[in-house]
Amino acid sequence: MPEILFAVLALAVLVALVVLIVRLTAQATAIRSLPDALSRTLEDKHRAMLLDLHNGLTKQGDRVGSHMNELRDALAVKLDHRLDLIAGTVNERLDEGFKKTNETFVNVMQRLATIDEAQKKIETLTGSVVSLQELLGDKRSRGAFGEVQLEALVRNVLPPAAFEMQYTLSNGARVDCVLRLPEPTGLVCVDSKFPLENYHRMLAPGANDVDRAAAQRQFRADVKKHVDDIAKKYILPDETSDGAVMFVPAEAVFAEIHAYSAEVVDYANSKRVWIVSPTTLMAVLNTARAVLKDVETRKQIHVIRDALSRLGQDFRRFEERMKRLADHIRQAHQDAEDVQTSSRKITQQFQKIESAELEPPEAAQLRVVELREDNKGGK
Repeated sequence: MPEILFAVLALAVLVALVVLIVRLTAQATAIRSLPDALSRTLEDKHRAMLLDLHNGLTKQGDRVGSHMNELRDALAVKLDHRLDLIAGTVNERLDEGFKKTNETFVNVMQRLATIDEAQKKIETLTGSVVSLQELLGDKRSRGAFGEVQLEALVRNVLPPAAFEMQYTLSNGARVDCVLRLPEPTGLVCVDSKFPLENYHRMLAPGANDVDRAAAQRQFRADVKKHVDDIAKKYILPDETSDGAVMFVPAEAVFAEIHAYSAEVVDYANSKRVWIVSPTTLMAVLNTARAVLKDVETRKQIHVIRDALSRLGQDFRRFEERMKRLADHIRQAHQDAEDVQTSSRKITQQFQKIESAELEPPEAAQLRVVELREDNKGGK
């Protein structure tokens, strides 16, 4: 009996242990599956939150996109308006710029045309200068040029009777021009030929200092020789004046002589040969014209005196007639005042008659006598 009881007890204990082990196993399994369930729950909640966040963001993005579309449309309208304004301004500026550019281009073309014309004139002038240099290089051509220039200057200043071109003297020498001045001056000979060969050598671009110095010495010698020739041929006693004029047709040559060859000028003065240029010759000619005018005035002095005498007589007659006219004017003025006095008295009498202020016959007769006496005195 005790063995059965013990066996039953042992069996019960064993069953209890089995049950306990089964429960513990179930709890352990449940405990092991708890994190997976929790993880799945959290994952589901996270997915739901993410889904809600996604939906919210999607809706917010749609709202933002709609607002951005509106802003983009408004911005596009404003931008188009601004672009239109800018385009209009740019077109105006471009039109103005094109207009100014066109005007500038036209002005530039006109300037270029003017420059081109001036260039042609310069080329023509250069050719003329070269021709002039060639002309002055030849002795005969240089003489003809000086004669033409001298004649032009003289004809522009002096009357025809005061000069003569290509005048032949008693010694057979023919002078380029003579000035017919009043006595005691008489005939003044003017020579227009001048030696320039050594002057050109002196100023030649390729010449050295030695050649220049030699040409300058020879130039001074040429001028002195020309002075001697003029003094010998054109200063004749009892026919011409005691001096002659050497006309240098170039201002540069005249300046060269006076600036660097003072001894040549002194030598010419000692020979009574006056060196002149176109400018100084004008002064000489104007002085000669003044002398001629003074001489002509002196010749006509008696005519002027007679004219002044006649003018004085006319003025005296004019003065007498003016005095008579003044007397007549004064007499007329006095007569007018007398007439005005008589008129005033008569008017007063008429006023008294109209106002019935009659005077006695004796007084009226006396008044008539006074009026007559006044009228006689006025006459």
